[in-house]
Amino acid sequence: MNITHIRNATQLITYAGKRFLVDPMLAPKDAYPGFPGTAREEIRNPMVELPCAVETLLDVDAVIVTHTHPDHWDQYAIEQIAKDKPIFVQNDEDAQLLRSQGFTKLTVLTDNSRFGDIQLSKTDGGQHGTDRAYAVPELAERLGEACGVVFRHPDEKTLCIAGDTIWREAVATDLQKHQPDVVVINAGYAHVIGFGPIIMGQEDVLNLHFLLPQAKIVAVHMEAINHCLLTRSALRQYAEDNQVSEVLTIPQDGETVIF
Repeated sequence: MNITHIRNATQLITYAGKRFLVDPMLAPKDAYPGFPGTAREEIRNPMVELPCAVETLLDVDAVIVTHTHPDHWDQYAIEQIAKDKPIFVQNDEDAQLLRSQGFTKLTVLTDNSRFGDIQLSKTDGGQHGTDRAYAVPELAERLGEACGVVFRHPDEKTLCIAGDTIWREAVATDLQKHQPDVVVINAGYAHVIGFGPIIMGQEDVLNLHFLLPQAKIVAVHMEAINHCLLTRSALRQYAEDNQVSEVLTIPQDGETVIF
């Protein structure tokens, strides 16, 4: 298994001989305005350029879209990914959306989806914001659903892409069920003004480590989108202070991690 962190939540994953592109945001720097109503909304997105040519990211066997917020599935991805590329999505609503965008090989993830001899399991229990945020109907609709994916193969370690979620008991329960060896968490601590975080932050690295002490953690979704407040350097210092640096990797854009 190797994981190349591209930018934000976009990953290029080689697993059991297959190449997966996860959550493609392929726009050039500053293509979009900041997310309204979020921290530092005056900053344009993405904040940094891609670390590689887009063509490198299109040469994959399948695409996984955990949800369709534009920092995970943007207009540039819609325009450049082949319409007959196999794509896994979280639910029928997202499948319908991508079908309307011209994509033809769509699979809705389940507990036991397959891509060849690789098992892909949709995670359960994630929530893209606090209970208080979801109590506001307009905000709940905007935040929507988001999922993660667990990869399994007899010749590989079990990998979990946790997706856009805060830490909550249901997430911990699901992680305990899957017992992944490697967990990629979106740890940028993105904030909606007045409602707080909508993804994990530094304390959740500890939460995950205490829950699964043998697991390796890869922290991404930092320093690329306006509302992500946690930086790599701050997380690295926090991990050092809490003596968990040996289990944590914080890749730079374009960096490949091998497990």
